[in-house]
Amino acid sequence: MADLASHAVHGHHPPGFAHQFEDMEQQREASNLGMWIFLATEIMFFGGVFMGYIVYRTLYPGAFADGSRLLNVTFGATNTAVLIGSSLTMAMAIHSAQVGKKNAQVFFLVLTMILGALFLFLKFNFEWTADYREHLVPGFGFYDRGIPHLELFFCFYFFMTGLHALHMFVGLGLLAVLTVMAARGRFNEEYYAPLDVSGLYWHFVDIIWIFLFPLLYLAGGRYAIPGVTH
Repeated sequence: MADLASHAVHGHHPPGFAHQFEDMEQQREASNLGMWIFLATEIMFFGGVFMGYIVYRTLYPGAFADGSRLLNVTFGATNTAVLIGSSLTMAMAIHSAQVGKKNAQVFFLVLTMILGALFLFLKFNFEWTADYREHLVPGFGFYDRGIPHLELFFCFYFFMTGLHALHMFVGLGLLAVLTVMAARGRFNEEYYAPLDVSGLYWHFVDIIWIFLFPLLYLAGGRYAIPGVTH
């Protein structure tokens, strides 16, 4: 605090310090508050989508269960593991900034980007491509296999996973900028707010997938215990 006061007296600021704040701690708190407010709006947005899914799953449980069984749970589980790993590497990037390790920051940010790109690669190049070949994409020669309302389930599936993928692309863009900033030595023990708030966003996107995976891939009761009815 005394150092910051001294900087203010002499008309200088620490790296990354914005003049409208009293100190770095206040600046970090303001940044985090702004991101949490933004994430609250995202929660309301995704909440509406999840509510729509719940309503129609309640109305057509059979179609949603059959649709879930047509998904490749191996891809879903693999991508879940990939995103959990990316949350760890993102946390390690922030920790590296907090302890002043520049090279570690860059390493973990690049690793997070690789895991995020791997998620999208598996989703688009393998899973969605396979869905298209099996005529499971609504509006593109969809084959309902004689199951009423099956197309409705896949409308939700592609909309929800597509919306999540869009947020992943945004996250990868943020990570690319952060990687350049980290490589230039912009972050240190005192200033790492951009990493911190971007980490909150990345973790939020990962958590959304944690909800999507069971709702979409495990809704068919494929792992139900024999003899147990629901």
